Amino acid sequence: MNLTRRTVAEFLGSAGLAAVVIGSGIAAQRLSPSDVGLQLFENAIATALGLPVLILMFMTISGSHFNPVVSLVDVIIGGRHWSDAAAYVPAQIAGCISGAMLANTMFSDPAISISTTDRITAATFVSEVVATAGLIMVIFLLARTDRQAVIPWAVGAYIGAAYFFTSSTSFANPAITIGRIFSDTFAGIAPASAPWYIGAQLIGAAVGLILVAWFTPRPTEVQQVATG
Repeated sequence: MNLTRRTVAEFLGSAGLAAVVIGSGIAAQRLSPSDVGLQLFENAIATALGLPVLILMFMTISGSHFNPVVSLVDVIIGGRHWSDAAAYVPAQIAGCISGAMLANTMFSDPAISISTTDRITAATFVSEVVATAGLIMVIFLLARTDRQAVIPWAVGAYIGAAYFFTSSTSFANPAITIGRIFSDTFAGIAPASAPWYIGAQLIGAAVGLILVAWFTPRPTEVQQVATG
């Protein structure tokens, strides 16, 4: 598949992801205005169901990254060219911003509204490190042990669970973090908080990369272990 088609797939998949995350957050806020726990559950279950569908749609076209840290790790550990990441990352960011605007519009909100939700604390910073490291491990440990078929469902289940077991509600994605700036709704994040989240995600991606490389060494290393 040529780079243009793959890049467009990353844009559309990222836009779809942002629309699911932000749109379900807006719906949850309106359907359950007095119950934050229920709002989070509704947001989480929609994301856990919608994300695997998006991954399945574009998996054989672009690899369904929808996430700059996944693209970067794939270059380092999976052998993809840097030119792919250079095309994918801007498309993912643009897609998430477009998806945020679409979600706002679908619920009759202004297309762009800058979030005022300040999310950064020490706990949420650590949570984003953990959430992103876990996501990288889920994707690449499964890929490197020939279980690609279950990745969409595993990623959806992991992100859905991480909405609750992390205090940050598991953004784990620099592109979606940027996209969520543009929606002053339940899923939004204030511009001042976003750089801290992105920094934590980059740290988490590095931790996940190190662990994946250690748990699944190169074939030559596996052969050496097997032969003693």
